[in-house]
Amino acid sequence: MDKLRTIHNRIRGSQHGPINRLVSPQDIGEQLKPFIFLDYFNAEIEPGFGFPMHPHSGIATLTWQPGSDVLYQDTTGKNGTLKAGGLEWMNAGGGAWHQASLQGKGKVSGFQLWVAMPPDVEDGPSLGQYVPPEEVPVFNISGGEVKVFLGSFNGLTSPITSHQDMNYYVISLHRGQTWRYKPPVEHDVGFAFCFEGNGLIQGENTSSELIVFEGDGDIEISSKTDSIKVLLGTAKKHPYSLILGTSSVHTNSVSLKNSLERIRLIGTSLKHA
Repeated sequence: MDKLRTIHNRIRGSQHGPINRLVSPQDIGEQLKPFIFLDYFNAEIEPGFGFPMHPHSGIATLTWQPGSDVLYQDTTGKNGTLKAGGLEWMNAGGGAWHQASLQGKGKVSGFQLWVAMPPDVEDGPSLGQYVPPEEVPVFNISGGEVKVFLGSFNGLTSPITSHQDMNYYVISLHRGQTWRYKPPVEHDVGFAFCFEGNGLIQGENTSSELIVFEGDGDIEISSKTDSIKVLLGTAKKHPYSLILGTSSVHTNSVSLKNSLERIRLIGTSLKHA
C-alpha cells in the first residue's frame, strides 16, 4: 500500500461574522495556490441574505450552497435562480461584477473558493457558468459518494473548465467507512476540511479544521461514530506570483492595473444603467 501524505498544517480559520475564512492569498493561499481563498459559510439566515454586486478579476470563484436556492446576476448577462446544491462558477477574466442572495431560511452552510488563473486567462473574457444540482457529477463509492465540483474522478468530469490541473470534491461517508484517494502524481498541493461530523484524516481526528498536506502520497478519510462530509482539493501548484488587489488576484502588476480600470468602467456603467 502506498504511503499517506504528510499533514503540514491544521487551520481553524478566522471568523468574519457568519463566515469562517480558512484560506486567503495573504497566508496559506500562497502555499495552496491555485487554491488561494476559501470561505466556509454556516449561519442562520432569512430569505434575501446575500452579497451585493461586487467585482473580481484575474480569478475564478466557485460557490456551492447545498441548503438554499440562490438568486444570481452577473455582468456577463446571466441571471436566474440556481437550485440548492448547484455550482456557481464565475471566471472573472479581466474584470466582472456579480451578486447573489440566498432564498432559504434557517441554518445554511456553503463554501466559496477562489482559483488563481494563469496568464493566458487572467486578462481574457469573463464567463458565468451555473450548474444545476442534477448536473453535478456524483460517483458512488463503498459506503458513500464523491461529488465532482472541479476536475475529474473515475471517468466523471466536471462540466466546468477550471483552466488549472485540479480536483475539488465533496466526499460523503457513512458511519464506520474508510476511503483512500490517490491524487494524480502532478498534484503537489492539497487540503481537506471535515465540515460535517467527526472524522479521521490520515488517521488523525479532525472536525471543522482545514488539513493542509505536503509531499506526495495518498489521502485517507475515515468516518468514526458519525457520517461525515469532507471538502477535498488537490492540484498542481500554480507557478506564478500572486499580485493582490482588493478583490482581484493577478500574476503581474500590469494585469492588475488594467483590470482595475476595466472594473471601474463596468461599475460606472452599472450605476447609469
